[in-house]
Amino acid sequence: MNQLHLLKNLGLAVVIVAIANRQVLAGDNIAKTNNRAESFVPITQIRRLSHIEHPYKSVKEWVIAQQQAPTSQIIQVTGVRLKPTQSGLEVILETSISDKLQTTLKSEGNTLTALIPNAQLQLASGNFLRSEKPIAGIAEVTIKNQDANSILLTITGETNSPKVELYDSDEGFILAVIASASSAQKPTPSPSPPIERDEEESPQPSSETPPSKPSASGEEPIELVVTGEQDGYRRSTATAGTRIEVPLRDLPLSIQVVPQQVLRDRGLTRVEDAIDNVSGVRRFVGFPFSTGYRVRGFARGYRNLRNGLPDESTHGFANVDRIEVLKGPASVLYGGNIPFSGVINTITKKPLDDPFYEIGFQVGSYDLYRPTLDFGGPLTNDRSVTYRLNASFEYSNSFVDFLYNRDYFIAPAITWRISPQTTLSLEYEYYQTTNRLFSAGYGGSISAQPEYLDLPRSRNFSEPDLSPSTTVTNWISYNFEHRFSDNWKIRQGFAALISDIDIGAERISGVLQRDRRTLNRTSIRGPQKNELYTLQNDLIGTFNTGSVKHNLLFGVQLSKFSYPFEREDARLAPLNIFNPVYGARPGNYTLTTDSENRDSSVGVYLQDFIELAPNLKLLAGIRFDSAHLFSVNRLPEPDVRREQTDTKFSPRVGIVYQPTDSTSVYFNYAQGFFPVRGLSRTGDTFQPEIGEQFEFGVKQDFGEQLSATLALYQITRQNVLTRDPEDPTGTFNIPTGEQQSRGVELDIVGEILPGWNIIAAYAYTDAKVTKDNRIPVGRRLPGVPYNSASLWTTYKLQSGNLKGLGFGLGLTYADEVAVNLVENQFDAPSYLRTDAAIFYNTDNIRVGLNFNNITNAKYFDTDNSSIVPKAPFTVLGSVIVQF
Repeated sequence: MNQLHLLKNLGLAVVIVAIANRQVLAGDNIAKTNNRAESFVPITQIRRLSHIEHPYKSVKEWVIAQQQAPTSQIIQVTGVRLKPTQSGLEVILETSISDKLQTTLKSEGNTLTALIPNAQLQLASGNFLRSEKPIAGIAEVTIKNQDANSILLTITGETNSPKVELYDSDEGFILAVIASASSAQKPTPSPSPPIERDEEESPQPSSETPPSKPSASGEEPIELVVTGEQDGYRRSTATAGTRIEVPLRDLPLSIQVVPQQVLRDRGLTRVEDAIDNVSGVRRFVGFPFSTGYRVRGFARGYRNLRNGLPDESTHGFANVDRIEVLKGPASVLYGGNIPFSGVINTITKKPLDDPFYEIGFQVGSYDLYRPTLDFGGPLTNDRSVTYRLNASFEYSNSFVDFLYNRDYFIAPAITWRISPQTTLSLEYEYYQTTNRLFSAGYGGSISAQPEYLDLPRSRNFSEPDLSPSTTVTNWISYNFEHRFSDNWKIRQGFAALISDIDIGAERISGVLQRDRRTLNRTSIRGPQKNELYTLQNDLIGTFNTGSVKHNLLFGVQLSKFSYPFEREDARLAPLNIFNPVYGARPGNYTLTTDSENRDSSVGVYLQDFIELAPNLKLLAGIRFDSAHLFSVNRLPEPDVRREQTDTKFSPRVGIVYQPTDSTSVYFNYAQGFFPVRGLSRTGDTFQPEIGEQFEFGVKQDFGEQLSATLALYQITRQNVLTRDPEDPTGTFNIPTGEQQSRGVELDIVGEILPGWNIIAAYAYTDAKVTKDNRIPVGRRLPGVPYNSASLWTTYKLQSGNLKGLGFGLGLTYADEVAVNLVENQFDAPSYLRTDAAIFYNTDNIRVGLNFNNITNAKYFDTDNSSIVPKAPFTVLGSVIVQF
């Protein structure tokens, strides 16, 4: 009943806010300004307290203030096109209310900048566009979101600063650019893939059009390159941390993005391989059909995010656009079951407005063959319906004996712009893999021993003829968005994940005998099925309270997860791990496990991103979760059923101060939680584990293309299960344990010089036990190196006969890591892996060679009680053709 009252009160509060903001929802009329030559200079001074308007004392007082003071609208620009004209170039910003856009112009040297306040780019294919030499006399045109409230357009002339005339039309807001005297020459199209094209003639001028409005030349529109998504290493925004579009520099959070260009330059085919480029993140050994990560020293479950929705399975890689990593607790947005030390959010490729066709093929060591295709474009003449289709097939063997992998993947996506205000996007993925990954090396269900470190990487503790494992994953999602005005919109997201897993007899568990050579083996097989359903409902709005700007998110999330599992065991003849003789067959299988877990939860959350001053931002949020856990164990009979309900408030607050335009100093505090199954000696359910973080950091931009983030943090994990000291049997636990992680992280990403890109990371992590009844206090947590670092850098020649030729170099280092937590702890050795690449790009062809682990370093993935050797020296060749 208390939960119902809470939900009713939250609902009533939302209704009151909506009524109070009816003037905000309606929008304001902002007069369009003429060209202004004065310079714009961002304000970076924090106002005195005496200058800040006093808060309102009642809803009535606030409503009156809203009616008397205009509210700035955030106008959405949904398309950008460049069109050559007889006198120059038109930059067309597509929006339904172009007459409300304002522009401030500034000319310096040969560069003209246009700052467009109260506007944001909302493009399906990326919000940082660039075109090189669109016409004679213009060297470059770039456009991006300058911050959460403005757009910055930069036009660079070859010799002199261009001139511009402004007008609006049915197409949108148009900036008519006139270059130097040579600008009337025939335009030279960019060779980059197009983002948007328009075959129509230039629009007729509106009543405000100046007499000198340029006329169309009949040339094809200029092609724009999505530099933030396809060409660059640095991204200025991410959605994982707040679920709203806010520049990363304005957020009091540590968020790193591994963009498409890095994935392509490194020749990656797995998400888990990309995390090398992010500080403080390591993959831990788990199951082949789901991937877990250890972030800032902690790992908890296999729950990740896909397009901002919870996910718990492996997927194909062909449709992955980028990978976002949010450090620290994320329960305020995503609830429990999300690891409270950080979360990985995979963003998929979206439908395109223009025809795009790409075919790729990779071939590599150990018989790797992987064809891919990526098609996209409009399905209707008016581009109201667009699509994207990605598909791949992988055939590969392995450096591990008897290991192979066969993957099939197809992922269609459709976006329907029902109206200028309403959009519906649908995505579907089918992924089937047949492999023997459960017997990869000496991990899985085999307890790690120091003797395994001396074995060959190719060693397999299973048998060559045992049946493989097969996983079939179906994933479907939709995203519906409707905009009531320029300030308010609703968004609903839904995802359904169904994974059918048939674990083959190749999965082995084992215990090493006292002679430290002979492994007692058991073959394990059985079906398993994961089903995860999630529904998110968000209300997003921007408004002002006096001089303070707000970006509000209110939402409700419902989720349901089920996990039935059957297991059969059969004895398998022992194996000498140093001199194996294969050929054993399993005995009779016996059903040893027949269980099912079912979880359901409802979460209500509220978040506000507040701009107190141009250089002072506050992020505050809170979420209430009610999680219901059910489990049944049917063996031994009779059934054992358990149910529990956990409720938890999860807060997060952070602040950013920007002393200069390029520097952000931030602090945040956040809590997360994770439900824990089981009963104590007295029959009570366990309290959820709690993660509490304090973080301080600095973000620094070096120009427009290079940025760095330095973070210092402390995360305390509370309510960890530890042995009950009053239980003489040693079988019961109590939630009084504690673990702590402290560290420093540095991430650098971007373009140092034209053609020279870098993504680098360093982490110092001190993760240890701080309170326990069984484990010694101070013991290191497994799988966490004190020091780890990575570097990936590429350089591409910018001119000359070899223009397009590029080289890459990668270094990955990690200190030794502890294996096993409770007993027999030992260290897996440190390592330095060296990678390299050479590639050549033309207008529509890319050819590359990647050389991984060229020094043949021996290193391992580790977990609490497992170690798995990683690949030796390998070569991967790739060819990508666009047409």
